[in-house]
Amino acid sequence: MSPRPDVVAGLAERHRLGDRLTAALSGLPTPAATPAAVVDLDAFDANAADLVRRAGGTPVRVASKSLRVPELVRRALATDGFAGVLGYTLAEALWLHEQGISDDVVVGYPSVDRAALARLTSSPSAAASVTLMVDDVAHLDVVDSVRSSKAVPVRVALDVDAGFHGPGGTHVGPKRSPLRSVADAVALARVVVGRPGFVLVGVMTYEGQVAGVADDVPGRGPRMAVVRQLKRASLRQLRERRAELVAALADLAPLELLNAGGSGSVAESAADPSVTEVAAGSGLLVPGLFDHYRSFAPRPAAFYGVPVTRRPGPGVATVHGGGYAASGAAGPDRLPIPWAPPGLELTGLEGAGEVQTPLVGPGADALAVGDLVWFRHAKSGEPFEHTDVVHLVRGRAVERTVPTYRGAGLALG
Repeated sequence: MSPRPDVVAGLAERHRLGDRLTAALSGLPTPAATPAAVVDLDAFDANAADLVRRAGGTPVRVASKSLRVPELVRRALATDGFAGVLGYTLAEALWLHEQGISDDVVVGYPSVDRAALARLTSSPSAAASVTLMVDDVAHLDVVDSVRSSKAVPVRVALDVDAGFHGPGGTHVGPKRSPLRSVADAVALARVVVGRPGFVLVGVMTYEGQVAGVADDVPGRGPRMAVVRQLKRASLRQLRERRAELVAALADLAPLELLNAGGSGSVAESAADPSVTEVAAGSGLLVPGLFDHYRSFAPRPAAFYGVPVTRRPGPGVATVHGGGYAASGAAGPDRLPIPWAPPGLELTGLEGAGEVQTPLVGPGADALAVGDLVWFRHAKSGEPFEHTDVVHLVRGRAVERTVPTYRGAGLALG
């Protein structure tokens, strides 16, 4: 049976991609470090435009942990429709503020970094630009334990659980916040507004069971039907819960933001009238875990290249390192994908290795020692923890080489 035309076209495009990226790096004045990390700017910009389109006028807050490259954060923020940063750590948020990259950073996770909290509470400028995430009175206690004065008010948002609440107390979604009900959120909100030195400005409701779960994986039809049904039920339930939450908090504080969603649920989250902004980051680079969503067509933008160093035998090519597995529950979907040239796959015995990665398949015999093989990481942002620089490529040329967070002394991993 002949392969489908779309499959043939996809393989040809991957061949062209590999040739193009290799050609771009061949023009560098010095050999590229391993891994050679690149971002295709045309794909990045197209993905940014698609996220804005799907958001339908709702501002998109860029999730910086999914980029981890200051220049890419700047680039996203310069795109009409993006506004503000959803940060990972308070130290990162302070750095983004100090570097002039953003004066609106919401830290997406509670912080107990006492040194960073002391810096925040001693700087009126930083305190006005950074919003802390809390879901427990203990988070407020940590802030108060490091500051000498409450003259500088600290902006806080409540991280409210957005998982699916099923019958019998079942819960489907990230195990994040203990604020499971509207009553829980209101109780903490009352503490915040009644406590000197804090101001409640927003709420975060991240529905990871919708945004972070693929729903169109080939060969898993029955399971995907269940996933899509769960997503629809979760979104219906969340719309009701968010409306109740906004109404309950209205008399306590004038909220500036209600953040929701992620790259996999931008349109669905933005359609909720209670939501004032959506978050997205992975959708800008499109890692392997985001290949099979019905909500958008993937256009991979981030790759890393490693050289072939051995040819152990027919049908096998071994590359130098490359074993950058993604965080999360261990499994095949967390492994990097040999992407270009096509026709390569990991072996079941060695997988993706720390010092070497053998590749097998019909594409192996076309590789020579010194050739680059281009991989896609399973998750966004994480591969840039392994290199100090990333090459921003347009066409067959490197437009700029810029530091990653690690290269700027701001490693998050």
